[in-house]
Amino acid sequence: MKLSVLDQSVSLAGSSEDAAIRDTLELAQHCEALGYHRFWLSEHHSLPTIVGSAPEVLMAAIAARTRHIRIGSAGVMLPHYAALKVAEQFRVLEALAPGRIDLGVGRAPGGDMRTARALNPQAPTAADHFPEQVLDLQAWVSGQPHHGIVAHPRPPRMEHDRWQRVPELWVLGSSDYGARLAAQYGLPYAFAYFFMDGLGVEQALGLYRALYQPSARHPKPQATVCVWALAADSEAEARHHALSRDRWRADRARGVLGPLQAPELIAAGGFSAEDAPTVEASRRKAFVGDPRQVADKLRALAEELQLDELVINTWAHDPAVRRNSYRLLAREFDLRAPAV
Repeated sequence: MKLSVLDQSVSLAGSSEDAAIRDTLELAQHCEALGYHRFWLSEHHSLPTIVGSAPEVLMAAIAARTRHIRIGSAGVMLPHYAALKVAEQFRVLEALAPGRIDLGVGRAPGGDMRTARALNPQAPTAADHFPEQVLDLQAWVSGQPHHGIVAHPRPPRMEHDRWQRVPELWVLGSSDYGARLAAQYGLPYAFAYFFMDGLGVEQALGLYRALYQPSARHPKPQATVCVWALAADSEAEARHHALSRDRWRADRARGVLGPLQAPELIAAGGFSAEDAPTVEASRRKAFVGDPRQVADKLRALAEELQLDELVINTWAHDPAVRRNSYRLLAREFDLRAPAV
């Protein structure tokens, strides 16, 4: 079983937003040393909680600080941008970290529509062109001439593996749409389990596998899901630290967004009767507990969905708690960093 990481540069109450960006860099180095397979970064805009707005910039910084972990976007919200520019950015990233770059793309705006229009004035209809953009991106990111245009720098000619120096393109989604598109184009697919609390995952993965059209790089379907998980030395400690996310989800349901709050303050204040249904629903789907409890739940999910890789997203108000959670899971799954 491979474990990977999705980090979102979450802002913390009592700290600055730029500190969240620096913590992402430190977490990437920490997870590489633990033996995680990939380190992915999300893209969100004009949100006071998730402040990772430029994954390609963070990827370059992580590439300079790591040696073997794969680095990726999860993802670039493609309708905001020209496919050629994205391909150029990722060809440069590939030159900086050869053989380690993933390019996950999504169709969602990663924010509200007012912000989407500020990023791209054609936002109301831009998502309609997502399938053509993915096709263009496939060609350009591989260094092929396409429409008479080349995305530089081009990869070197590789005799034994022509894909070795080409970023791996993933389609991200939380519905059947992304699953069908990934299957049609013969691309890997990642389902945002944490975003939907698992709703629709069986149908999406079933469609992806049933409709999959083999491609030169991916003759067989390759899928993963991203889950939210938090492990601590005891179940009680894990549930205490998970209060920060419980509070955030309850607030989000009421349209209130802000930095992640300290669990001590949340425990003192408790939750209202209005918040209780949201919190209880979230906890039923959460992977929270001591290391063995969380690992057992993750293994059961992977077996149920026939997966050999899971991507873990963890929020905690204390960065040390987050690092410890990844460390505990790495130990439970016997992860090993490659020899340098």
